[in-house]
Amino acid sequence: MLARVLICDDQEMMRVGLRMVVDSQPDLTVIGEAADGFQAVDAAARHRPDVVLMDVRMPGVDGITAAGRIRAELPATRILMITTFDLDEHAFAALRAGADGFLVKDVPAAEMLVAIRGVLRGDPMVSPSVTRRLLARFVTEGTEPRPDPRLDRLTGREREVLGLVARGLNNAEIAGRLYLGETTVKTHVSRILGKLGVRDRIGAVVMAYENGVSRPGG
Repeated sequence: MLARVLICDDQEMMRVGLRMVVDSQPDLTVIGEAADGFQAVDAAARHRPDVVLMDVRMPGVDGITAAGRIRAELPATRILMITTFDLDEHAFAALRAGADGFLVKDVPAAEMLVAIRGVLRGDPMVSPSVTRRLLARFVTEGTEPRPDPRLDRLTGREREVLGLVARGLNNAEIAGRLYLGETTVKTHVSRILGKLGVRDRIGAVVMAYENGVSRPGG
């Protein structure tokens, strides 16, 4: 079964390059393109893609706003943001809007395909290095944590695991840090998502940032 991909970027050459990479794969196919945010929202509504490749900076309606509108209308559609730099200033806002991951424009084609297939599986494709830099930016800006009562549902160990997830550690790294089995960590993460009422690991990271869980002593 072919996964249907919508490409949204204001640069024609970028769209051409993405189309070539995607259409070269037997399990992926491009079903449409958009050159601005308005077109992206409209095309998503018409084509109902499995995954949207969305440029962060788009004319008309920016990519973050477009991603939020698509997420609201098509919750099953995965959204992979395309950024010029992996330290894009809008990255945290894009996560909050419902993006499933980030793709830096100059990554090799093989990595691009890994990211596309990852979000199609439901895996959040945000590398630990990007997560850590997002955290550093969030702390530097001095945003005051917003207390969320859902965090009170977590056990002490779950809160500890959440803090490490938000700092960009994967399950294996968390297991090593806390001297736990990887399966145990996976169980903790699953329970954390359920208690917080978020759909995936990225949603948990956003909540951790906003509530100071990921900060030292959080």
